[in-house]
Amino acid sequence: MARIMFATAAALAFSLSVSAAEPITSPEAAASQKPAAAPALTLEEAVRLALHSDDPYLLEPGERASALDDQATAAAQLPDPKLKVGLANWPTDSFSYTQEPMTQIQVGLSQAFPKGKTLDYKRQKMTAMAEGERFMTALRQREVVLDTRANWLDLYYWVHAAQEVRKSRQAVKELIEVVRAVYATGRSNSQDILRAELELSLLDDKLVAIGRGEAMARARLSRRIGTAAAARTVSPSWPAMTHPDARDVIAKLLPQHPAVRILAAKTDAAARDVDIAHEQYKPGWAVNVGYGARGSDRADFASVGVTMDLPIFTGKRQDKMAAAAKKARQAATLSEDATLRDLREKLDTAYADWQETGKRITLYKSAVIKRAKDTAEASVLSYRSGVTDFPELIRTRLAELNTELTLLKLETDRYKAQARLLFLEGENNE
Repeated sequence: MARIMFATAAALAFSLSVSAAEPITSPEAAASQKPAAAPALTLEEAVRLALHSDDPYLLEPGERASALDDQATAAAQLPDPKLKVGLANWPTDSFSYTQEPMTQIQVGLSQAFPKGKTLDYKRQKMTAMAEGERFMTALRQREVVLDTRANWLDLYYWVHAAQEVRKSRQAVKELIEVVRAVYATGRSNSQDILRAELELSLLDDKLVAIGRGEAMARARLSRRIGTAAAARTVSPSWPAMTHPDARDVIAKLLPQHPAVRILAAKTDAAARDVDIAHEQYKPGWAVNVGYGARGSDRADFASVGVTMDLPIFTGKRQDKMAAAAKKARQAATLSEDATLRDLREKLDTAYADWQETGKRITLYKSAVIKRAKDTAEASVLSYRSGVTDFPELIRTRLAELNTELTLLKLETDRYKAQARLLFLEGENNE
């Protein structure tokens, strides 16, 4: 019995010592130890993440530009010299090096010089092509910014549309209580309650559709900024996007747009092809030097020669090459002009969309939203008083929701139009 009491006392003492060793964590301290939630994703951060990602779409043109720079250096160099080693006039009866006076061991060297300024023009052509790739990098950066903004704005719309629908759903639930109260007085029938519950189910379906749109928007955004960043909550406020310049100011900047500069670089490269074709009318030439060593005490031979092209029959070669090069240059110029026209059309469309959508937003904020809310509130009072029937009551409540969603969509579309204008203008006029 004594041993049992001793063991019990020892176990109790051990448990007390363990309890004393473990720190006691308050609920507040435990909450502070939880990992902090990621901050809301702003549009500015999304753009920064997209531009600093390792997206191959952004990196590819830079690699091509670097390759073309190397090719430009190589294209400007003379062809490799040619070395010739041979045996001349070797006797076949004795194979003796000293038997015949004309027997020689020959060594020759040849260096070709291309026609005119062909090498310089080839270097200029490669340099122009490399410049075009650098403008391609600038264009893709603008495209990534535009795409990221559009996807973020879509996500913003779906998230806040869900909030508006949830608020409307709560309002419909409150209407059901009103309908039930009126039904209890005998001034309505059960059909009104069923209609209210139907509208509640339709709002649930709208929430499912909105959830689908949100998921798709996050998937598109994750292509640019990664899955983890795209899964974050969205900033609750609209972004502070740069205000675009006037339409005429942007129009003057369009010739400097990367999409135009890419084609201008191609036109420059095509012009160098014309220069190269004209150089083909000039003779190319090569210098040949040789040394022939003879046996015994006979004198060695040395030789020097020049080889030249004779561009005499040019009708089906040089003339055709020059004509083809000029046509290619003209095609490049036409492509550049067509792209500039397309950009001007996009400018007119985006600017009109931006301005007219702004007018509609002003109208909704100043009149439509307020009248929709006033009408919905008045309908509730009228229904309680027996003046308005239930279909009118639910119609005004859903009309208020539709006006809120329309305003949200208009604001989203206006920011998208603003993003397209900034794509055309170039922020900081880069």
